[in-house]
Amino acid sequence: MLVVEDDHALRGVLLRGLREEGFDAAPAQDGASALRLAVEGFDALVLDVGLPDADGRDVCQALRANGYLAPVVFLTAHHTITDRLSGFSAGGDDYLAKPFHLAELAARLRAALRRAGPKAPVVAGDLVLDPVRFTCTAAGRPVELTPTEFRLLAALIASAGGLVQRRELVRAGWLEGARVTDNTLDQYLSRLRRKLRTAGSALTVTTSRGMGHRLL
Repeated sequence: MLVVEDDHALRGVLLRGLREEGFDAAPAQDGASALRLAVEGFDALVLDVGLPDADGRDVCQALRANGYLAPVVFLTAHHTITDRLSGFSAGGDDYLAKPFHLAELAARLRAALRRAGPKAPVVAGDLVLDPVRFTCTAAGRPVELTPTEFRLLAALIASAGGLVQRRELVRAGWLEGARVTDNTLDQYLSRLRRKLRTAGSALTVTTSRGMGHRLL
C-alpha cells in the first residue's frame, strides 16, 4: 500500500508500524507523488488530507475520476462531521482523525481491503470484473462503474447466482456505520441494472421482494 504523509517523522512511524502489522508499505510525501505512484497497482492508499501541495481530498477525487478504485483511508487533524463527510464525498473509504493508534489504522485497512474483494478477475456469464485494473466488461464492452457500484456487483457475482440479502449488499458497498436507506440501495441497483442493459449484458440484478437480490 502507498502511505502519503508529508511529516517525515510520522511517515516513518506509519511505515514501520504497518510493516510490523504485515503490510507492504511504500512512502510518498505529497499530492503529486501520490498521483504519480498510485497507478502502479497498490492495493490501498493511506492519504493525509493536509498535504503541502494539495488537499488530500482533491487528490482522491482526481484518482477516482481516472478510475482508481482501490480503498483510500484519509488521515486528518480535523474531527468535525463536515470534514468526515467531505472525505467520503471525495471518494474516500474511511476517515481516521489524528492522533490514532496504529492498530486501529491496520484494522481499518484490513476491513477496507475485505470490502474491496479478491484481486483475480471474476467471470460471471458475459461479465468480467477485474479488481486490479478496476474495470468491468459486458460481452466485451466496457461498463463504467462508480466505486460503490463496483463493490455491489462484486458481491452479487461472488454469490454465483445465489440470493444476497440486502444487509449483505449494504455491508459490501458502504463503510461500516454509514447511513444507507432502502431507497439509496435501490437507486444504486437500478443504475447498475441500467448500465448492464446498456452494455448489452444478458445478466441483470433481480429482486426477491423482502429477501434480497441475485445476478441472473
